[in-house]
Amino acid sequence: MNRSLASIVLILTALMSCSLPIATVTPPTGTPASVMPTDTPLPPLPTPELGLAENPLILALAPASNTPAQIDAAKVLADQFTQRTGYVVVTVVPDSYSALVDALEKGNAHIVLLDPFSYELAYQKGLVAAAYAIVKDEKTTYGAQFIASRKGGFTSYFNEPTQTNVAEAAEALAQFADKKPCWSDEFSPSGYVIPLGYLNKNQVVTRPAAFVQGHPTVVRSIYAGGICDFGATYVDARKFPSLEDQYPDLMEQVIVVWRIPEIIPYAILAFSTNMPANMRDLFANTIPAILQTDDGKAAFKAAYDIEELLPINDAYFGDFHEYVRTSQVELFSLVK
Repeated sequence: MNRSLASIVLILTALMSCSLPIATVTPPTGTPASVMPTDTPLPPLPTPELGLAENPLILALAPASNTPAQIDAAKVLADQFTQRTGYVVVTVVPDSYSALVDALEKGNAHIVLLDPFSYELAYQKGLVAAAYAIVKDEKTTYGAQFIASRKGGFTSYFNEPTQTNVAEAAEALAQFADKKPCWSDEFSPSGYVIPLGYLNKNQVVTRPAAFVQGHPTVVRSIYAGGICDFGATYVDARKFPSLEDQYPDLMEQVIVVWRIPEIIPYAILAFSTNMPANMRDLFANTIPAILQTDDGKAAFKAAYDIEELLPINDAYFGDFHEYVRTSQVELFSLVK
């Protein structure tokens, strides 16, 4: 090997033994994910379509409906819905109505039976659309009444023989201004919230109320006198059996001053607004078919104590919505 060739070999050997820096290339903005570095976080997987096995619709029992018979009945209903609609339905038992409203808000409940205040809260939050009113004794709603002692000098604007009011609320309730009411309890629609809504709507300002715990106790308080000037009860709490036995002249001495129309719902079967409208319609139209079967009717009775339903929408309870709002009672405090 000549001297020149030997020099070239030595130079190449030296270069190969050196540790040269490695260049780092940053991909330009907009580089497809397939050519990005492997440590780049992957985007979240899309949520499966509602009603598939991976994202089922949830049929919620009423809180505390946890007996084996109720749970089994709910499963029968879920199976019926699945068979008739093609959507997968599962069941759940919430701990409370507040938990049920929370589940609706989080998308963890879709078919629900609500009491009046949990329905109102969910409705005001835009979480539900009412589909059916529960029928009891051939009615879907009930009323209330303002009562007072005849000795208190109040005028009755209610005609007992015809069971009708003879004046508007504004005229009848004005006489309660600066008087003290007896309310049943803080959670009573007919013994507190709706009557208070009527007073507020008609700008009748009263003295601080007494909560006497129970509609019959309201009647007793009015009869006895000295506790409050007027009160409100369901229709007609004066006929409570023990009251009639204890006070034979009660119906004469405790008068109905004005009766609130039947605007308070018993219970509402509703669908989550997370369900598309066409899906809600499909389920609403499926319910009567289930009720027409012996197994379906028995399941609705065992799971929800439902025997009859009336198709409605949220506007059906328009007066109830209005007077809950005018009561200015915090709804969160009413939903337990």
